[in-house]
Amino acid sequence: MRYTAAHWGAYTIGTDTEDGNTELRPVAGDPAPSRIGRGWMSAARDPKSRILEPAVRKGWLDGDRGAARNADSFVAVGWDRAVELVAGELDRVRGAHGNGAIFGGSYGWASAGRFHHAQSQLRRLLNLAGGCVTSRDTYSHAAAEVLLPHITGMTNRAFQDQMTSWPLVAEHCELLVAFGGISERTAQITSSGTSRHEVTGWLDTAARRGMAVINVSPQRSDMAATPSAEWLSIRPGTDTALMLALCHELLIGKLHDQAFVDRYTSGWDSFRDYLLGGTDGQPKSADWAASLCAMAADDIRALAARLSQKKTMIAVNWGLQRAHHGEQPLWAGLALAAMLGGIGRPGEGFAFGYGSTTPVGRPSRLIGWPSVLQGSNPVSDFIPVARIADMLLEPGGAYDYDGAKRTYPDIRLVWWAGGNPFHHHQDLNRLEEAWTRPETVIVNDHAWTATARRADIVLPATTALERHDIMINRRDPSLIYMSPAMDPMGAALDDHEILRRIAARLGVEPAFTEGRSTKDWLRHLWDRSRQVAAEWGHELPDFETFCEVGRFDLPDDDAPRIQFGEFVADPDKMPLATDSGRITLFNPTIAAMKLDDCPGHPVWRQPAESLIDADDDELHLISGQPATRLHGQLDRGAEAQADKIDGREPCVMHPETAARRGIADGDIVRLFNGRGACLAGARLSTDIRRDCVALATGAWFDPQTIDGQRLEVHGNPNVLTLDRGASGLSQGNIAHTALVRVEKWDKPLPPLSVDRLPTIASGG
Repeated sequence: MRYTAAHWGAYTIGTDTEDGNTELRPVAGDPAPSRIGRGWMSAARDPKSRILEPAVRKGWLDGDRGAARNADSFVAVGWDRAVELVAGELDRVRGAHGNGAIFGGSYGWASAGRFHHAQSQLRRLLNLAGGCVTSRDTYSHAAAEVLLPHITGMTNRAFQDQMTSWPLVAEHCELLVAFGGISERTAQITSSGTSRHEVTGWLDTAARRGMAVINVSPQRSDMAATPSAEWLSIRPGTDTALMLALCHELLIGKLHDQAFVDRYTSGWDSFRDYLLGGTDGQPKSADWAASLCAMAADDIRALAARLSQKKTMIAVNWGLQRAHHGEQPLWAGLALAAMLGGIGRPGEGFAFGYGSTTPVGRPSRLIGWPSVLQGSNPVSDFIPVARIADMLLEPGGAYDYDGAKRTYPDIRLVWWAGGNPFHHHQDLNRLEEAWTRPETVIVNDHAWTATARRADIVLPATTALERHDIMINRRDPSLIYMSPAMDPMGAALDDHEILRRIAARLGVEPAFTEGRSTKDWLRHLWDRSRQVAAEWGHELPDFETFCEVGRFDLPDDDAPRIQFGEFVADPDKMPLATDSGRITLFNPTIAAMKLDDCPGHPVWRQPAESLIDADDDELHLISGQPATRLHGQLDRGAEAQADKIDGREPCVMHPETAARRGIADGDIVRLFNGRGACLAGARLSTDIRRDCVALATGAWFDPQTIDGQRLEVHGNPNVLTLDRGASGLSQGNIAHTALVRVEKWDKPLPPLSVDRLPTIASGG
């Protein structure tokens, strides 16, 4: 049987008996397959979006060095010419400016395959060619990636790996408080692929047993498949204030577990003093938080009492830390769980990321599978991943990051493979200006995304449906041999072959390939995987058998995990890797950084844009993961297209909010603020707060000039979001800190440009 896999699921490859076309069917054993996969084949075959041949921007060939990068035509070239141009430009830049002038961006979710991982392949080549500036952390959870080692002694990856297993939550938890919800939209996906979607099943099992669920979110729909869930409709960006108030109520009511705090935490005196108002004169009481959170103070007091009476799990969604001061809700949530004293017990304590991707909390065996080695990078410089526009606009500019004073490099060449920053970055009009600054931009991709359209040299890559690969995810039980479901379109090549040809021109091909073909590499990775599996007591089939059967399943871990379990059992023998060996409620290392936006303990800091002091007609913008695609992937697929309104991304508004603006369901609306404006289709629902509007990410960026004004006409919320760091600690993105206004669009609807190819002339 033939299989393939993606970040949203694993599939068998079959033939539809009616029309004879290739059909993808979710694998057996997946209890809740993602709807995203329904649009995969149609997106991969879309002739209006696929890059079919290498292309070079005309202005770049004429020597403009980026001046017309956002509005230019292309010239088709053959592969030999494209390889020559790329290798020549790399040689020019590194010869004139050094490898520190090359940015190997390549951030994105291109493929779930173990071998055809675009970022690994590109950085392997660039490292062999002298290195490049890279990025650190992720758009998903940068604030957590920097904060968690300080306060828990664990990297974010290790913390996610050790999350209390869902079966224990389903069996023991009495009250699950989900700050930011546990969304079915995000629970569809995971990096590196998945064969099972089980989050809704575990929630259902727990709810049927009697576990109560409280969804603390501006949207009722942020809680997956739990009809009995209570909805605590909090004002966006104020979760930290609510958490601190709950801590305060536990403290003054003597409802907290002082013995746990004394034995397992450090810094309690400083945090307690802050809660009581000793440092700033403001007790963090329920009355104080009520006006910030738009809640009743009595409801906050009642919730605090309820938390103390139940076996409670405090769960924080990844989305909460993608905001201004995003470190604070994560830290405050951990402090709240510590005061409740349930950390280290089955089904209680603290969780970060349940439902943010599907495997968080899976009782998988965390086997360290092999991958393509990137090699050593001779260039040590990096940027926090979300500071790319700052880097391009401000070479030499200073910034703080995790206790260090750093400066931005002077980048002359950007190379991006398998990603789309014009999807995931904030304030896209600002990024568009920044994108004109490098002398050369190279992009490997299969589709004419906004990033590809703004490149100088475009190299057509295959999709995962057009090549052989292996899906191995340390948090998933299935190992999948990925067979092609279709032939490559046009002249597209896989990323490894593209880079092999360039490596040959640069004189590093032997080191890049190690003498192996793609099939040899797959065999090599599988043979190494067999060795690793044997160390865990598992026997995997040989490579030929694996290719033939297509799938091999490992058993789940017999011993579900408890976050902090070993530490709580014996904190002296198993201390955390923090300054104190304990969970830190006050961290002296962070305090010594003297960052007002992230001091040494959890604090309330009002976000840069907030409903707390907004004008009456301003709404808070919620820009989460869409239900019909992965980020911007498959936006041209049938599933995503069917969800649009007159071809525009739907935005969710409360009926009363819409009525005050003369907006009806299905109307086209204009969302705008000082950073930009976009069109979207109104979808009315009572499952959202009246002072909010939700516009999912992922509509392909389509800016046009209408009546002399810049307008994104497709519905991309990142023309509206704020591009600044969460704090001087993490510099993470703050996509969820944005205010907008909304009005009905009563002018002719502009045609989309992203549904047609750019102008491409035949060339040499």
